[in-house]
Amino acid sequence: MKPFHCLFKHLVGSVALAAALATLGSAPAMAQASYNVGATSTGVPFTFLDIKTNKLQGMMVDTVTAVGNKAGFSVNIQQTPFAALIPSLTGNKIDIIAAAMLKTEARAQIVDFSDPVYSYGEGLFVNAQDGKSYKNLDDLKGEIVGAQVGTVFVDALNKKGGFKEVKTYDSVADMMRDVALGRIKAGFGDRPIVAYQLAQGANPQVRLVKEYQPTLMGDVCLVIRKGDPRLMERLNKAIAELKADGTLARIVEQWKLN
Repeated sequence: MKPFHCLFKHLVGSVALAAALATLGSAPAMAQASYNVGATSTGVPFTFLDIKTNKLQGMMVDTVTAVGNKAGFSVNIQQTPFAALIPSLTGNKIDIIAAAMLKTEARAQIVDFSDPVYSYGEGLFVNAQDGKSYKNLDDLKGEIVGAQVGTVFVDALNKKGGFKEVKTYDSVADMMRDVALGRIKAGFGDRPIVAYQLAQGANPQVRLVKEYQPTLMGDVCLVIRKGDPRLMERLNKAIAELKADGTLARIVEQWKLN
């Protein structure tokens, strides 16, 4: 009986060990502790380069940092031109985009968007000496207008048609310069960015058209590569918690976006 007893104990132990190994094998992988985040240096107040600290700052930088703190990961913010954000993400140079990037159907075919952290539309600015009222795009028919390369405004303006030309610019500052010099009639950009820059005295020769009604309202989200549901779950859970405890509202208030 003794040999049988030993054999039985051996079999039970083996089964227990196999079960334990199976359990370990099915457990979720360790959550990633750090992510590279792409942000632009020209998207004040969403993302911008602080020349005093030589670091990227802004509402979306604070947001992704807060999301990381809540979700249990750190972020490494990397300066990336707006037009290079999605290529850098899909090329694995960065893991998350935190910028003033509106969610669109075209972009959603390439990358995945988190739950919204902020919503806004386009802003229209003209020469400060131009006192005409511009309420919609039809009021600029036959004119030369501008938009920042890589933004949804370029495609929207070209699709609308009726303009003499739609010029593209690397930055809102470059566009404001040409509006001030009379090279283009009007410029289009993210309304919070344009309003913030003009309020800070970026170009006194340009004014924001307050009566203009935006047509491209959209959501700003954190953006990740497709096929990463685990990271998306972490982001959305953290965003929901930041909304619930008021942190996100305080970040928006801090950057005067409300």
